[in-house]
Amino acid sequence: MVPMLRAIFFVLALFALPAGASDRFGDYDPVDFGPRGPASYPVHGIDVARFQNEIDWRRVALSGVAFAFIKATEGGDLKDPQFDRNWQLAARHGVPRGAYHFYYFCTKPEVQARWFIQNVPRRGKALPPVLDMEWNPFSPTCTVRPPGAEVRRQAEIFLDIVERHYGQRPIIYTTPEFYAQTGIGRVRAEFWLRSVAKTPDQVYPGHPWVFWQYTGTGIVPGVEGGVDINVFRGSEGAWRRWLRQHEK
Repeated sequence: MVPMLRAIFFVLALFALPAGASDRFGDYDPVDFGPRGPASYPVHGIDVARFQNEIDWRRVALSGVAFAFIKATEGGDLKDPQFDRNWQLAARHGVPRGAYHFYYFCTKPEVQARWFIQNVPRRGKALPPVLDMEWNPFSPTCTVRPPGAEVRRQAEIFLDIVERHYGQRPIIYTTPEFYAQTGIGRVRAEFWLRSVAKTPDQVYPGHPWVFWQYTGTGIVPGVEGGVDINVFRGSEGAWRRWLRQHEK
């Protein structure tokens, strides 16, 4: 998109936000979630990977982003090429950050846990690690979908190994389809839930959550194109308390 058109699109997207939406961030494809939508939560953050190219973390910090989850690894041999840069610069500009691992169902959980540990530093403060569990129908090498009991078994192995290393129980990120088909909600962990058309209480009724990913088309200063935006479930005071307990 040429710069002038991008600027026009940015302005239009801001004005297209539903009533009551946060005035800090726009969205290329906004959704009106109603009174219990993301605008009702004061603490917003992003999650990023190589697809966002080189992020200007200074602008991200100044925009009011309260936290960032950064892709580190996938499977047993893939490392996000932007991870080291994102990890260092987010911390340099004061953005609390955590690393996430995209799970691959054709590699043993022990191997994946070791790969994550090999690539994510333990030194320096960080949010809890995240285990991203979702189906990947676009994978060129692995489209298997194990039964729920096997998914949960593998998740527990990964979580236990990573928890022992970092001293923090990883958070589980998941999607509506994966949640419904695998029973991953039974696993002991805090949850980060994706729901981009309805509120979490409509999609995951009764299930507790700490983070909600409400869009993949967000507009955040310092990040090119659309980006995932999330909210923390609670007030700013609750966020500060959660940080004190979890940022290690």
